[in-house]
Amino acid sequence: MLLKEFLDSGYTAYHVTANACEILKEAGFVQLTLGDAWSLERGGSYFVTRNGSSVVAFCVGQYNVFNITVSHTDSPSFKIKGDRLVESEQLWRLNTEKYGGGLLYSYFDRPMKVAGRLLAETSDGVEQILAVSDYNVVIPSLAIHLNREANEKPFLKLQSDTLPLFSQTEAELYGSLTDRRVLDADLYVVPSGEAFDCGVHNEFLCSARLDNLTSVYSSLYALVDTEPQSIAVAACLDNEETGSGTRQGAPSFLKQVLDAIASALELGGTELAYATENGMVLSVDNGHAAHPAHPEKHDPKYRCRMNGGVVVKHHVNYATDGLSAAIFKRIMNDAGLPYQDLYNNSELSGGSTLGLVTARELGMKVCDIGIAQLAMHSACETCGIEDVYTMQKALRAFFSVTVEGTNVITVK
Repeated sequence: MLLKEFLDSGYTAYHVTANACEILKEAGFVQLTLGDAWSLERGGSYFVTRNGSSVVAFCVGQYNVFNITVSHTDSPSFKIKGDRLVESEQLWRLNTEKYGGGLLYSYFDRPMKVAGRLLAETSDGVEQILAVSDYNVVIPSLAIHLNREANEKPFLKLQSDTLPLFSQTEAELYGSLTDRRVLDADLYVVPSGEAFDCGVHNEFLCSARLDNLTSVYSSLYALVDTEPQSIAVAACLDNEETGSGTRQGAPSFLKQVLDAIASALELGGTELAYATENGMVLSVDNGHAAHPAHPEKHDPKYRCRMNGGVVVKHHVNYATDGLSAAIFKRIMNDAGLPYQDLYNNSELSGGSTLGLVTARELGMKVCDIGIAQLAMHSACETCGIEDVYTMQKALRAFFSVTVEGTNVITVK
């Protein structure tokens, strides 16, 4: 699947996971189910999903060491509250709430889709149906004539200003997506524009959901294109934008999959401890490129640029320390790949990632990395196209590290 297709069709975590499953199946990965007895073969490739919104894929090499990447399938958007519409001025609007920390003004006056999953009643239970509306909706802004300070003092009330126009006549939300009997749903209002190249040399890529679908895409294809010597795991997990506190989020799902792998390979307590202690996790999530209009927002000495290589992210909100950063840089040096260090301006805090929660749960070395981008959490983000492919090469190199290589570090 091409990158732009992956971005355009990855409206929600459910669609991203469906696309990931398609990629993995085409590559010969075998789907497993948690709770079943697993029979794993050395050299085999497998994946498991949860909730239709998270997927963990892995390849079993000959060495019992975990090399893991974690990225997230969700992005900021507006979550629809049930199916009851809000009527005002003879217009019907969708009733929404903010999902994640989106750059809200960027979502106004642009084409949006209703997307997510419907849970339909069947004769013997409930069936999940992926949904994308064949119509657009829009969140209209208040005209400058009616809000003269809009450019100086933007002010939004979520319950009134960010509700998308749905219809001029009363209509049914679920009925606009399916003729099935829907018991409940997880639906979102998401940007629907196509990814596009930018710049005189087409050196930039602009799209919704670059954070963090470029990381998911790179992780999946790095795993597919590698024959790892160790146990390589690509975890693509939901709900990072809201804290990862769900059963399909980082701590619970990934830990259960690793335990299932260890059980199937008959790795006892000491062997499992060896597999985690000598392995490593890369938390793959994009970072901030230095903004040309606001250089004061960045550290005076560490300023990342697009198409400048993989970003190694340092902050108290990240899990990177000197050891994990050094190991990753050694891998990059061996592969001849560019990287750059990111430190925040000390007056500003960084966003959270899957790094700390993964380190806390697994007790493994973790390095936070990503690609540099502008306009993070906007409805249209910008990154360097070359960085996406550098990231894929970096993750292939990471998955290829053997137990005798830079994975084993002795600290005295």
